[in-house]
Amino acid sequence: MERQLDYVMRTVEERGVRLVRLWFTDVLGVLKSFAITPAELEAALQEGMTFDGSAIEGYSRIQEADMLAIPDAGTFEIMPWRTGETTTARIFCDVHHLSGEPFEGDPRHVLKRNLDRAREKGFTFFAGPEMEFFYFRSPEAPEPLDNAGFFDLTYQDMVSELRKQTIVTLEAMGIPVEYSFHENGPSQHEIDLRYSDALTMADNVMTFRLVVKDVAQDAGVYATFMPKPITGAFGSGMHTHLSLFEGDVNAFHDPGDEYGLSKVGKAFIAGLLRHAAEITAVTNQWVNSYKRLIVGYEAPVHICWARNNRSALVRVPTPQRGKESSTRLEYRAPDPACNPYLAFSLMLAAGLKGIEEGYDLPPEATNNMFEMTAEERAAEGIDILPRSLGDAIDIMEGSELVAEALGEHVFEYFIRNKRSEWETYKQYVTPFELERYLGTL
Repeated sequence: MERQLDYVMRTVEERGVRLVRLWFTDVLGVLKSFAITPAELEAALQEGMTFDGSAIEGYSRIQEADMLAIPDAGTFEIMPWRTGETTTARIFCDVHHLSGEPFEGDPRHVLKRNLDRAREKGFTFFAGPEMEFFYFRSPEAPEPLDNAGFFDLTYQDMVSELRKQTIVTLEAMGIPVEYSFHENGPSQHEIDLRYSDALTMADNVMTFRLVVKDVAQDAGVYATFMPKPITGAFGSGMHTHLSLFEGDVNAFHDPGDEYGLSKVGKAFIAGLLRHAAEITAVTNQWVNSYKRLIVGYEAPVHICWARNNRSALVRVPTPQRGKESSTRLEYRAPDPACNPYLAFSLMLAAGLKGIEEGYDLPPEATNNMFEMTAEERAAEGIDILPRSLGDAIDIMEGSELVAEALGEHVFEYFIRNKRSEWETYKQYVTPFELERYLGTL
């Protein structure tokens, strides 16, 4: 810890940093920040900085307003762009009560608590998300910059330059990128982040979203992680690759198994499947998320698993020969607008529950789910994810697993907030209704 603090202070002096932004998120996953000067940094690293928690969604009430933001020195990075002539750095914070106790409503604390639980069982949790998003000409209307398709090589200067500049910026901030390509929808793109431990990855996702938007804004366009911005086009997902390690050994791998999956791996998948509906309100937390989770656009709506069947909710990619450490599963429901700290927490909690209770893995789905009838799926015991945010919240509210993983504070606030969103949406008369009914009814 002392070495990290020394490194931060030395780097600030050597690089001429003039502002340090302290980052944290609210319960919904919106990035929050306030800036301090280098003169305040050493005290902040040792004692934390006080801020008004009552102004943050899901944090404290007015009478319990003051909270502490305690910087995590290991997350310090120089921002690779300048604000005027000012060199700026950022550092993620853990939020605490003034008493020094971790704040129950801090999403980063929620994830750390769940990671500690996994660590007690001997596991380290790793995640690797595939981040999809759209570029539009402005935030006012979803007007694409291109009409290319999946893996198309685009020669439009702006589009190729946007992705290139985004990757350069991410890697300058210590966030390695594995793949980058054009996705299925018009002006839809994907950048896959290289696997890391789940806490680092949640921080990386928050940074990624800011970088994508900032690079787009500098080019005079708009980037969005809205799950389904264009009617009739593919939505944006955050397919997330997951694995558990015991030391340096991949706990999901068993070379003697027909699927290459260990008992731990199978039980983890079984846990995800059994609790999938309960965690969907968090992995897909917006009204718009359920415009993506529909049949016909390759989104995973059926609760089943398979190896190379992309219509399944959980996919088990075939690891490269000789690379058993790459054995993993892919959970395909989340979208890129979720709170990654909470989403990773619940994916881990569901998988651990399967391990603890010894859940049996259902048979592999060998058919294309999108081509099966409802009767055929029912005969094989394949259920579907919630069809709306309202349905998802109803299911989440009855989940002991989610309540325990999130903690009472986050659990209750999240349900209240999302019920309010759903009720507001139900009262809204949409353009679809006006176009369909006003002239005929």
